[in-house]
Amino acid sequence: MVKRLLAAVGMMVVLGAVVVAGGYAYWQSRLEAPLALEEPTLYQVPAGAGFNQVVVQLEERGIISDAWAFQLMARMEPERVPRLRVGEYQLMPGMSGLEMVALLGSNNVVTYPLTIPEGWTFRQMRELLSVAPKLDQLTAELSDEEVMSLLGREGTFPEGWFFPDTYRYHLGMSDVDILRQSLVRMERILEEVWEGRDDDLTIDTPYEALIMASLIERETGAPEERREIAGVFKRRMEQGMRLQTDPTVIYGMGERYDGRITRADLREATPYNTYVINGMPPTPIAMPGRASLEAAVSPLPGDTLYFVSRGDGTHHFSRTLREHNNAVNRYIRNR
Repeated sequence: MVKRLLAAVGMMVVLGAVVVAGGYAYWQSRLEAPLALEEPTLYQVPAGAGFNQVVVQLEERGIISDAWAFQLMARMEPERVPRLRVGEYQLMPGMSGLEMVALLGSNNVVTYPLTIPEGWTFRQMRELLSVAPKLDQLTAELSDEEVMSLLGREGTFPEGWFFPDTYRYHLGMSDVDILRQSLVRMERILEEVWEGRDDDLTIDTPYEALIMASLIERETGAPEERREIAGVFKRRMEQGMRLQTDPTVIYGMGERYDGRITRADLREATPYNTYVINGMPPTPIAMPGRASLEAAVSPLPGDTLYFVSRGDGTHHFSRTLREHNNAVNRYIRNR
């Protein structure tokens, strides 16, 4: 009788173990089951959401079918549950539930590109930031002066101080984050470039190099011309000649500029019109790239004093006024 009882108990233990093992295996299979996706799907972890709330939301959207399995994991094996990070994540077909959980606790959030072209003004940069999708807008109602104060540069005129490049941002970032990145990069790159400057420059400070670089940036998009244009500007300053560069006239005109410059515009006395003022304008007129910054501190030696646009993005350089006037007739008046 005792033997039969022990045998029955043993059988029940075995059956219980089988049931437990089977239940555990089924639970694990639900955790490792592929997501119910046929194409890449964007999922946003809401701010302040807990793990259980997220898996229920995923079940409601039909991405997973067994929220209970993940809730059980959170209770039984909490060490397997990562700390969720707010942001957008790209869920892929074939991804398992456990892979999805790991992704939602990672830094692999969806990012978006934002490109600030070389030669743009601060106003254009602000306009682009204001329409960037999913970027929090914290400066929309602020003046330029208030923006610079917010960035810790109170009293600094913003033009030229932001490095043009492609920046990436994710949900939860703001326009201030992009502005700060761009500002810090320009300050760092300007410092690096200034350290490698030539010894015989006509400019004395990094800020003057920034101004000169902005003129070069606005004058040409041809990389091979930047140092030669810098050389022309250097020699004109050395000889007491005015720089006479059209982009400064345009900048001084502000929103009045409609795509053309008249003789009256060339004669108008603005702080930026280098046909009227001596030397450089008081501030940069655009955001220069690194190549223009390097050209500003390392002008190409030579004897040219003039240049005129060929109309194809490049320029004709001249040593004498007579040669320059002939080039103007050829490339401007005839066109």
